[in-house]
Amino acid sequence: GPSGSGKSPPLRALADLDPREYGSLRLDGVDASELAPGLWRQRVRLVAQRPPVLAPTVVGALDLAAELTSTSRMEVPPGLREDQAVARLSGGEAQLLALWMALRSPAEVLLLDEPTSAMDPELAARAEGWVRDWAQDGGAVLWVSHDAGLAARLGAREVRL
Repeated sequence: GPSGSGKSPPLRALADLDPREYGSLRLDGVDASELAPGLWRQRVRLVAQRPPVLAPTVVGALDLAAELTSTSRMEVPPGLREDQAVARLSGGEAQLLALWMALRSPAEVLLLDEPTSAMDPELAARAEGWVRDWAQDGGAVLWVSHDAGLAARLGAREVRL
Protein backbone atom coordinates (compact mmCIF):
# COMPACT_ATOMS: atom_id res chain seq x y z
CA GLY A 1 0.00 0.00 0.00
CA PRO A 2 1.04 3.63 -0.36
CA SER A 3 2.83 5.58 2.36
CA GLY A 4 0.50 6.51 5.19
CA SER A 5 -2.15 3.92 4.27
CA GLY A 6 -1.97 2.17 7.64
CA LYS A 7 0.40 -0.74 7.01
CA SER A 8 2.47 -0.41 10.19
CA PRO A 9 -0.23 -0.41 12.92
CA PRO A 10 -1.39 -3.96 12.17
CA LEU A 11 2.22 -5.17 12.43
CA ARG A 12 2.59 -3.47 15.81
CA ALA A 13 -0.63 -5.13 16.96
CA LEU A 14 0.56 -8.56 15.77
CA ALA A 15 3.83 -8.00 17.63
CA ASP A 16 1.71 -7.26 20.73
CA LEU A 17 3.33 -3.83 21.05
CA ASP A 18 0.10 -1.83 20.94
CA PRO A 19 -3.11 -2.56 22.84
CA ARG A 20 -5.91 -4.18 20.86
CA GLU A 21 -9.52 -3.10 21.16
CA TYR A 22 -10.78 -6.57 20.27
CA GLY A 23 -9.57 -9.98 19.14
CA SER A 24 -6.71 -12.12 20.30
CA LEU A 25 -3.30 -13.23 19.09
CA ARG A 26 -2.55 -16.94 18.90
CA LEU A 27 0.48 -18.88 17.69
CA ASP A 28 0.40 -22.68 17.64
CA GLY A 29 -2.79 -22.54 19.69
CA VAL A 30 -1.24 -20.41 22.45
CA ASP A 31 -2.74 -17.00 23.19
CA ALA A 32 -0.27 -14.15 23.55
CA SER A 33 -1.90 -13.22 26.86
CA GLU A 34 -0.85 -16.62 28.28
CA LEU A 35 2.84 -15.87 27.70
CA ALA A 36 5.24 -13.57 29.46
CA PRO A 37 5.49 -10.38 27.33
CA GLY A 38 9.05 -11.05 26.26
CA LEU A 39 8.32 -14.61 25.16
CA TRP A 40 5.71 -13.57 22.56
CA ARG A 41 8.17 -11.01 21.18
CA GLN A 42 10.87 -13.67 20.93
CA ARG A 43 8.56 -15.89 18.90
CA VAL A 44 7.03 -13.04 16.85
CA ARG A 45 9.66 -10.43 15.92
CA LEU A 46 8.94 -7.02 14.45
CA VAL A 47 11.66 -5.45 12.33
CA ALA A 48 10.79 -1.77 12.07
CA GLN A 49 11.57 0.42 9.07
CA ARG A 50 13.54 2.70 11.38
CA PRO A 51 15.13 0.36 13.94
CA PRO A 52 15.81 1.80 17.39
CA VAL A 53 19.38 2.32 18.59
CA LEU A 54 19.89 -0.37 21.24
CA ALA A 55 23.61 -0.17 21.95
CA PRO A 56 26.53 2.12 21.18
CA THR A 57 28.31 -0.25 18.78
CA VAL A 58 27.40 -2.98 16.31
CA VAL A 59 28.97 -5.66 18.49
CA GLY A 60 27.14 -4.25 21.52
CA ALA A 61 23.81 -4.51 19.65
CA LEU A 62 24.62 -8.07 18.58
CA ASP A 63 25.59 -9.06 22.12
CA LEU A 64 22.45 -7.49 23.56
CA ALA A 65 20.27 -9.28 20.99
CA ALA A 66 21.94 -12.60 21.82
CA GLU A 67 21.44 -12.01 25.54
CA LEU A 68 17.77 -11.03 25.18
CA THR A 69 16.99 -14.03 22.99
CA SER A 70 19.19 -16.52 24.87
CA THR A 71 21.14 -17.33 21.73
CA SER A 72 24.85 -17.62 21.11
CA ARG A 73 26.87 -14.60 20.07
CA MET A 74 25.94 -13.41 16.62
CA GLU A 75 28.49 -12.79 13.91
CA VAL A 76 28.78 -9.33 12.44
CA PRO A 77 26.72 -8.87 9.26
CA PRO A 78 28.59 -8.51 5.98
CA GLY A 79 29.60 -4.92 5.32
CA LEU A 80 29.56 -3.81 8.98
CA ARG A 81 32.36 -3.68 11.56
CA GLU A 82 32.18 -4.61 15.24
CA ASP A 83 33.33 -1.19 16.40
CA GLN A 84 30.95 0.86 14.23
CA ALA A 85 28.80 3.28 16.18
CA VAL A 86 25.16 2.26 15.77
CA ALA A 87 24.04 5.90 15.94
CA ARG A 88 26.23 6.65 12.90
CA LEU A 89 25.01 3.80 10.70
CA SER A 90 23.25 4.81 7.50
CA GLY A 91 19.56 3.98 7.25
CA GLY A 92 20.33 0.92 5.13
CA GLU A 93 23.06 -0.26 7.50
CA ALA A 94 20.72 0.09 10.48
CA GLN A 95 18.06 -1.90 8.63
CA LEU A 96 20.66 -4.55 7.77
CA LEU A 97 21.69 -4.89 11.41
CA ALA A 98 18.08 -5.16 12.64
CA LEU A 99 17.13 -7.72 9.99
CA TRP A 100 20.32 -9.72 10.58
CA MET A 101 19.57 -9.95 14.32
CA ALA A 102 15.95 -10.98 13.72
CA LEU A 103 16.97 -13.72 11.28
CA ARG A 104 19.38 -15.13 13.86
CA SER A 105 16.93 -15.01 16.74
CA PRO A 106 14.70 -17.92 17.82
CA ALA A 107 11.70 -16.20 16.19
CA GLU A 108 9.12 -18.29 14.38
CA VAL A 109 7.39 -15.33 12.75
CA LEU A 110 8.98 -12.19 11.32
CA LEU A 111 6.91 -9.05 10.86
CA LEU A 112 8.89 -6.90 8.45
CA ASP A 113 7.95 -3.25 8.03
CA GLU A 114 9.77 -1.99 4.94
CA PRO A 115 13.02 -3.59 6.20
CA THR A 116 15.02 -2.89 3.04
CA SER A 117 13.59 0.50 2.01
CA ALA A 118 16.83 2.37 2.78
CA MET A 119 19.18 -0.29 1.37
CA ASP A 120 20.94 0.01 -1.96
CA PRO A 121 19.62 -2.45 -4.58
CA GLU A 122 22.50 -4.93 -4.18
CA LEU A 123 22.19 -5.13 -0.40
CA ALA A 124 18.39 -5.27 -0.61
CA ALA A 125 18.63 -8.24 -2.99
CA ARG A 126 20.97 -10.06 -0.57
CA ALA A 127 18.64 -9.32 2.33
CA GLU A 128 15.65 -10.60 0.34
CA GLY A 129 17.60 -13.82 -0.24
CA TRP A 130 18.31 -14.20 3.47
CA VAL A 131 14.61 -13.77 4.29
CA ARG A 132 13.60 -16.19 1.52
CA ASP A 133 16.04 -18.81 2.88
CA TRP A 134 14.78 -18.27 6.45
CA ALA A 135 11.17 -18.76 5.31
CA GLN A 136 12.08 -21.87 3.33
CA ASP A 137 13.58 -23.27 6.53
CA GLY A 138 10.15 -23.05 8.15
CA GLY A 139 9.75 -19.48 9.37
CA ALA A 140 6.65 -17.40 8.65
CA VAL A 141 7.07 -13.90 7.23
CA LEU A 142 4.68 -11.00 6.89
CA TRP A 143 6.49 -8.35 4.82
CA VAL A 144 4.86 -4.95 4.49
CA SER A 145 5.97 -2.95 1.47
CA HIS A 146 4.82 -0.38 -1.04
CA ASP A 147 7.15 -1.99 -3.61
CA ALA A 148 5.05 -4.05 -6.04
CA GLY A 149 8.21 -5.61 -7.51
CA LEU A 150 9.25 -6.93 -4.12
CA ALA A 151 5.76 -8.36 -3.56
CA ALA A 152 5.94 -10.11 -6.94
CA ARG A 153 9.42 -11.55 -6.18
CA LEU A 154 8.77 -12.74 -2.65
CA GLY A 155 5.07 -12.81 -1.98
CA ALA A 156 3.00 -15.95 -1.70
CA ARG A 157 -0.07 -13.80 -1.04
CA GLU A 158 -0.68 -10.11 -1.46
CA VAL A 159 -3.04 -7.81 0.40
CA ARG A 160 -3.42 -4.26 -0.88
CA LEU A 161 -4.38 -1.35 1.33
